[in-house]
Amino acid sequence: VLALSQTRVEAELAALMREFGSRHTGLRKIFADRFVQVCDQLCPPPAVPEEARRLLIGAYFSNEYSFEAAALFNPSIVRHPDQSGLTGSEAHFVVSLRATGEGHISSICFRSGIVDADGDIRLDPPGLHATTPVSEGPAQADGGYEVAFPPDTPLADRIIFPITPSQRNGLEDARFVRFVEDDGTVAYYATYTAYSGQSITPELLRTDDFLRFRFIPIQGDAVRNKGMALFPRRIGGQYAMLARLDGESLQLSRSDDLHTWNNATTILGPAEAWEFLQIGNCGSPIELPEGWLLLTHGVGAMRRYCIGATLLDLHDPTRVLARLPSPLLYANEQEREGYVPNVVYSCGAMVHAGNLILPYAMSDTATSFAVAPLHSLLAAMS
Repeated sequence: VLALSQTRVEAELAALMREFGSRHTGLRKIFADRFVQVCDQLCPPPAVPEEARRLLIGAYFSNEYSFEAAALFNPSIVRHPDQSGLTGSEAHFVVSLRATGEGHISSICFRSGIVDADGDIRLDPPGLHATTPVSEGPAQADGGYEVAFPPDTPLADRIIFPITPSQRNGLEDARFVRFVEDDGTVAYYATYTAYSGQSITPELLRTDDFLRFRFIPIQGDAVRNKGMALFPRRIGGQYAMLARLDGESLQLSRSDDLHTWNNATTILGPAEAWEFLQIGNCGSPIELPEGWLLLTHGVGAMRRYCIGATLLDLHDPTRVLARLPSPLLYANEQEREGYVPNVVYSCGAMVHAGNLILPYAMSDTATSFAVAPLHSLLAAMS
């Protein structure tokens, strides 16, 4: 590119802008930023070329990536921070999804919609231009860091792509929860699995508005496996987290801060044939007057995944009050085929107007919704 004539450089850049300009927001800035990332190895000062050549070099070190071409699955759902403009029977929600593309790299993306009192769901249109956030300053003292999207970026355009070496191959299975502190302040947290390609690391994500996100490292002997899920408030003055240390049972850990999780207590193990091989959570527990409603996933014969339900004591969630003896949800004939067949899976549900609103993945490929009356679900538990 450095050897091309100025006329050829301008012609090549113009052709690229005609072909790709409408597919991306701020493509010239994308090329300019990419040049800055590689220029020290290619064009050390004072040999920095003119703008058109810089942009063309940036283009040669860029490529499109279809981040959800392979799968869009493992959703969680929370109430949207903005509930304005709705009728009294409606709720605005945010769904987070695990998007997987070429090379099986996973990222976090979002959808939004409205659910009414009957459980009818209207999804907002998907995004048109994928946008990744920019870093907000250097890493913090605790090893965390912050990123932010431009304020005018539509929610469905926001993609959190792997950034650190621990995340190199993916951000997997984010379990978002709307967390209310004792003083009434609200924040949204997500536990997720960072996958480097060789090892997994549970990590924590915080946002107040789904525009700015802070990545928070976590540690401790309870931080060893996938599927950690934060309770939506403190219990007895402490944070509470579900963990899965052995892949076969569920544990509960308490902590005075969000960074360190130790001394987990086993609270739930397989009890029915459909969960003999493995049991885990399907997101953060939901607080009801009757107790904490915990959705679980169970794995049985032929690696069939099902979703179940358990009720935990509000004051002492190590106490199991009731369990659903049969699956709440399992794959039907239209949902069985996919990247991993015979799987239904969720990373979080919500309650609205007496209904459980449950987004779930179908065979690690696509996502759907199920709606169940809470009174029927609780009545079926024993």
